[in-house]
Order: sequence, then C-alpha cells, then structure tokens
Amino acid sequence: MRDQRAADPTARPLYKMTLEEARAEDLRSIQAGGGQPQPVAQVENTTVPGKAGDLKIRIYRPNREDKQPALAYFFGGGWTLGTIDTSDGVCRALTNKAECVTIAVGYRRAPENKFPAAVEDCHTAVTWLADNAANLGIDKARIAVGGDSAGGNLAAAITLMARQAGPRLIHQLLVYPNTDYRSDTKSLKENTDEALFNTKSVDWYWRHYLANEEDGDSPLASPLRAESLTGLPPATVITAEYDPLRDQAEQYADRLRAAGVEVELARYAGQVHGFFTMSGVLDAAGHAVDHAAGRLKDAFTTALVP
Repeated sequence: MRDQRAADPTARPLYKMTLEEARAEDLRSIQAGGGQPQPVAQVENTTVPGKAGDLKIRIYRPNREDKQPALAYFFGGGWTLGTIDTSDGVCRALTNKAECVTIAVGYRRAPENKFPAAVEDCHTAVTWLADNAANLGIDKARIAVGGDSAGGNLAAAITLMARQAGPRLIHQLLVYPNTDYRSDTKSLKENTDEALFNTKSVDWYWRHYLANEEDGDSPLASPLRAESLTGLPPATVITAEYDPLRDQAEQYADRLRAAGVEVELARYAGQVHGFFTMSGVLDAAGHAVDHAAGRLKDAFTTALVP
C-alpha cells in the first residue's frame, strides 16, 4: 500500500487500473522515486521450499566477515502489488546502515492467493532463516522482521505467529502498517484525496486480500484484534501525517506499549503514505530509513549483551 501519485496529480489512482496496469505502475513509480540504489557487498537471488512451491528470496549482505544479525523484510503493495524488486532500494539501505544481512521475501500475492497465503510464506521464510542461520553466517539470536504498509502488517502478524511457534525475534520494524480491517478512524475518514493513497485505496487492497470479511477478524490479518500483545519483540513504528492508515498504526503502537512491549513511535509530519520508499525525491524518506536502521542496529547490539 503506497501513494504513487504525489508527484503526478494527473495520474489515475491504482485502484482505477487493471491489476496488470497497477502492478507495472507500482514498480515504475517505486524505482523512479527510490533514487540510485546503494551498492552492497553481495546480493543473491535464491529460493526456499514453500507451502505452495519454491519461495523466492533475495539476500543482501553488508561488508562484514563476522557472524551477522539478520532482517527479514516484507515488501508493501497491499498484498496485491509489489515484489522483491520494489523493496530493493530500502533493503540495500537497511543492509548498509544497520549492518545486517537483509532477506527480502517474495511471498504469494493476492488476489491469486488470498489470506493467509502471504502470512504463511513470510513465516516459512523466517523459520527457514533461523533453521539455516549457521550455514548463512547469521546469528540466530539476532533476527528481526520488518516491512512497509502491507509488509508492516505481515511483519506484525509474523511476530504473533513466532510467539507461539518460533523462531525467536528481537525486533519488529513496522512502517505505516495496516493493523485492522474494520478500522474506522479519523485518518481513514479524512484522507480521501484521489491524488494520494486514500480510503478507497485501502478498501481496494483489502478486497483483493481477503476471501471473506470474517477473515479480516483474524489477528493474522488484523493484528490490532489480537487478544494479547504481551511477549512480542520491541517495535519501531513509523507513520505519516497524511495517511489513512496513520491512526490504526499508532493504535497498534499504543497497544504494544500497554502490553509491556518497548515501542518507539515516529510520526513524520507533512508526509504521505509511501514516503519511506521515496528517498530519491524526499529528504524525509532518507531520515526515516536512517532512523529505522539506527533502531535495528541498536537492537542487534543490545542482543549481544549477556
């Protein structure tokens, strides 16, 4: 879920395009706004066994030789758009700045694969990462998850799954995540401008993702609806002022904090949904990525202390 129109108010909203058109425009817009991708020490495209066949992943490595912490990153796009290519710029930047191995997960997209396919794939990838940590040169005790928009939703869902089934996670980076299918907040009602990601955009993505409305009540689709958030890893939650998802993301941060989870919430004034991936055109995006990387690096460093 991203705003693709901030730089071109004459463009059609993605929800008025065909699915094929929207996917192509999503990739084009992200690459145009992301700027020049940062070089990293190594990039590897590979697959891991998934529930419905091989699952594509992309592994980014920093210029380090020691056993490294890892971040599993889930791309945004409303569970419908996006690929590991659209998260490439962010993954490279986080790899360098947080000094970690970053694994971008190519989960199955809706509407071809409805909920909970994406959640299953993301948990499969994180479990594989932990199980194969030694062979990958990764410190199994320092694994975090993160994502933007729908990717943030998936990251939050994975922490709920991991609390029950493993693996142990030490941090969650949630960038303007959607957390509640039935949300009826002020920010959802106010952000109706068709030149930006808006309330209709949110509805369009949910319709693609869910097979039925009842699925939206599952905590794995709507983490805010989880009965308890105790025992989840510390969180960094990033929101944008002019974003229909702003309030539900901040509500989730509040509930995490109330459950005893350490949380840092950062709202970026004047920004719209999607700004995090637009470091090529927005200074605020660079600041947000730097902030996210700093939080991850602190989490990885803290985990080294006995």
